[in-house]
Amino acid sequence: MVTSVAHAYPWDLVGDPDAAARIASLGVDAVALAASYHTTRAATPFHPAHRLVDARHAAFYLPVRSGRWGRLVPAEPSWVDGGDSYGEAAGALRSAGLPVHAWIVLTHSSRLGDLHPDLVVRNAFGDRYPYALCPANADVVEYARTLVSEVLELGGPDGVVLEACGPLGFAHGGHHEKTDGADWTPAQQKLLSLCFCAACSARYDDPGAVRAAVRVGVDDGAASVEEALGELAAHVREVRTGIARDLRAELVGLVRATAPGVRVTVHATADPWGTGPFATVADGLGAEVDVLTTTCWPGPEASLPAIAALRVAAPSTRLAAYVLGLPPKPVDGAALAGEWRSYREAGVAEFHLYHAGLASPARLDALRQAVARLDG
Repeated sequence: MVTSVAHAYPWDLVGDPDAAARIASLGVDAVALAASYHTTRAATPFHPAHRLVDARHAAFYLPVRSGRWGRLVPAEPSWVDGGDSYGEAAGALRSAGLPVHAWIVLTHSSRLGDLHPDLVVRNAFGDRYPYALCPANADVVEYARTLVSEVLELGGPDGVVLEACGPLGFAHGGHHEKTDGADWTPAQQKLLSLCFCAACSARYDDPGAVRAAVRVGVDDGAASVEEALGELAAHVREVRTGIARDLRAELVGLVRATAPGVRVTVHATADPWGTGPFATVADGLGAEVDVLTTTCWPGPEASLPAIAALRVAAPSTRLAAYVLGLPPKPVDGAALAGEWRSYREAGVAEFHLYHAGLASPARLDALRQAVARLDG
C-alpha cells in the first residue's frame, strides 16, 4: 500500500548517478516524476554538473512523436540531455526499487497559450491568461488525451498523477507577479478566474449577464462568488464544475481502457470555484479515481477544513495530502511529522512530498526524518 510519494523532475536524475538512491533513502513508496511540466526555474542542490535548471517553457519529457498530436503540440526540452529524459529518470528510479507515477500537468502551458490565444481562459474584462488552456475547448481536451495516451504508451508508468485537470484561473501563472497591491480578496480572485472564452461563453444561458455581474463583483469587492452572481450562481457553478468533471471523466476513462492496472491520482479541491493545479470535484467525481490529492501547503488552519470538505465531496475515495518540505516550512523533521499527523487524523491516508529535487541537504534530511516518524 502506498503511503508516501516523493515528487521529482527528470533533470534531478539525468546525469546524477546518486539521485535515485538518495530519493529512495527518504523511505517513500513511490515517486511522482514529471512527464509534462510548465515553465520553471529550479534549483538542483545535489547535481554533480549544475545548480540550476531554467526550463524556459512548458515541455513534454518523453519523445514528441509526429503524427500523434492534433492542433496543440508540446515542445521538447532543450535543457535536459537526451530525447527521453523521463524514460531515463524512470529507469533509474525503478532500478532503485521505486515505482514511478507519471506526473502530468495538463492545462498549464504558457507556450501553447501564446501560440493559440483563442484556447485560453479569458476573464470577464476580456483579459487572457496565456498560461491557462481552457478545457471547454475540444482542442484542449484532445491535447490532454494525447498527453495521457503518450505517457501510458511510451512511459509505462505504475500510476498517473493528473495536475490541472480542469481550467486554471487568476493565480498560478508563472511570470513575476505584480498583482498583490490590488488587494484582491480570495472572492475577487475567484471571480477573475471565471472564463469567458468562446467555448465557455457558449455554455452560459446569458453570458452578457454573467460577465456584467462578475465585473461588478470584482470592482465592488463582493464577499463571495455567490453574492456577486446572485441567481446566476447555480447555473455558472454547474457549467464550471461540469467542465472539470468532463475532462476528468475523459482522461480517467482513457487510462482505465488503456492501462487498467495503472493507479490514478487527481489533484483536487472541493471548492466549486477553485482553480489552479487542484481542479474542483464539487458536484461529483464523474470517474473512478484511486486517490484525490489536496494541497496542505498553507498549514493545518487552512488545510484541515479543505480536507473535511473533500471527504464530504468524495467520501469513498482515498485522500492524500500534498505536503511541503520547502520554505516557509521549518527545517525540522519532528515539526513536519506533527503537522502531517494532524492530516492523518482528519482522514488523509497518504502523503505526497514536495520536493525531492528542490530541497537542500538539511531539508531533505528533515523530510527523511518526517517519513520515518510517520511510519514509526
